[in-house]
Amino acid sequence: MNGRVDTGRMQVERQGRVMVLTMTDPDNRNALGLKMMAGGRDALDEAAHDDGIGVVVLTGANGAFSSGGHLSNLYHHGNRSRSENRDGIERFHGWVRAMRECPKPIIAAVEGPAAGAGFSLALACDLIVAAEDSRFLTAYMKVGLTADGGASASLARALPPQLYAELMLTGGPVSAPRLHSAGVVNRVTAPGGALDAAVGWAQTIAEGPSGAMGRAKKLMELAYGSFATQLARESDLFVEALHHGEAKEGITAFFEKRPPIFHKG
Repeated sequence: MNGRVDTGRMQVERQGRVMVLTMTDPDNRNALGLKMMAGGRDALDEAAHDDGIGVVVLTGANGAFSSGGHLSNLYHHGNRSRSENRDGIERFHGWVRAMRECPKPIIAAVEGPAAGAGFSLALACDLIVAAEDSRFLTAYMKVGLTADGGASASLARALPPQLYAELMLTGGPVSAPRLHSAGVVNRVTAPGGALDAAVGWAQTIAEGPSGAMGRAKKLMELAYGSFATQLARESDLFVEALHHGEAKEGITAFFEKRPPIFHKG
C-alpha cells in the first residue's frame, strides 16, 4: 500500500520498499512526545512484519531531526515518584528497543539538530546520513542529567575513549563531518540533501535479501554485549539525576535563557 498516513506526530510514508518515518512537531523542533513514540513503535512493528518493506528511514520535519525530550515535562518530573519517572523513560526506551530489534535496517536522515534523546535516536539506527551543517549534542550534561536512549552504549561502541568522554561530559555539540571522520556518520550531504540521499541508499539496500539482513542485525547486536542492560543502567541514573537539584537548576536556567549555576561560591 502506498500513500501517507499520520499516526499522532509520526508521519508514515511508503516509497516502494522503503518506509519513511518523519517526526513532526514543528513548534518544538520535533521533540519526542508520547504520541510520536507510540507512532514510531507501531510503524516499526508494521515494517517488521511486512515483506513489502525492506528498509526504514527515520527523519525529522522542517529542517530539524529532533531537539530531544520535552524539557517542560521534565521540569515537573522532579515532583513525581521515581517509579512514575521510570515509567516515562521506559516509553522512550521501548521505542529504542524496537529499533534495535527490528529485522529491517533503519537509516537516520539528519538535518539541523539531533540533541539529547534525538541524538540517542539517531544512534539507535543502523546507519546515519547527515547534512554537513547538522549538529549532534548529547546535551544532557548541560541541564544536569545523564544519557538515556542507549546513547552511552552506542557512543562507547563507536568512538575512541577521549571523544566519547567529551560528548558524555560536555554535551557537545559536534559536527556531522567530525562524526563522519570518527565513523559514526556514514555519509555527509549538502544541507537539505540528507533525506533524498538516505532514501536513495535505502532503496538500493532494500533490494537485498531481507532475511539475511535481519539475521545480520541480530549478530551485530550480540557482538557488542547487552544493549538492554545498558538501557536499564541509564534509566536508573537518569531518574537519580532527575531528582537531584542540579537537574532542576539546569532545566530552570534553560527556560530562563541563562547559564546554569551548579556551584554557588
